[in-house]
Amino acid sequence: MTLDALPDARCHARWLHVIAAAAFLAASVPQAALNAQGLKSPETVDRIVGSQVNQEEAKATAEIGKVSSAIDRTRENISTVRKTSKLDKVDIVFLTDAARSEGGPPPAIENKVRQHLDDVSELRKEIEANALLFNALDSRRVLAQDVLAVEFDDPGKIVIYAAAKPSG
Repeated sequence: MTLDALPDARCHARWLHVIAAAAFLAASVPQAALNAQGLKSPETVDRIVGSQVNQEEAKATAEIGKVSSAIDRTRENISTVRKTSKLDKVDIVFLTDAARSEGGPPPAIENKVRQHLDDVSELRKEIEANALLFNALDSRRVLAQDVLAVEFDDPGKIVIYAAAKPSG
């Protein structure tokens, strides 16, 4: 009786290996397709992000009030970022004079970031974990570590303030 059970157990083990391999391949195919798609064209970005992504350039020195206010609200905006799965519009504001290559943010903004450092760090992590926001930033070659603050102006709209210069 034990001789008959042994081949049956081997057969089951083989089938389990086949099923596990098939499941692994099936799980990796959608990710491979997404990676192959790239974010070069606006149409691709729109399909992935599902939102209109705009960018503008501004001087941090001219936007100190807006950026400081947004940094003060970072704690409450973290939970909104965490829950965000659909937006109508994503505005990325490049604060060109705050980029690392320009010496970083002006002292008023740098001090605000320092005051809220844990919250700003958590916000950046939430942005990286949010597929919509990560891909919106990535489409404009902005790193999450360059994000100073976000602002949810209207329902369905986010403004992302980044200490960076547009690529290109």
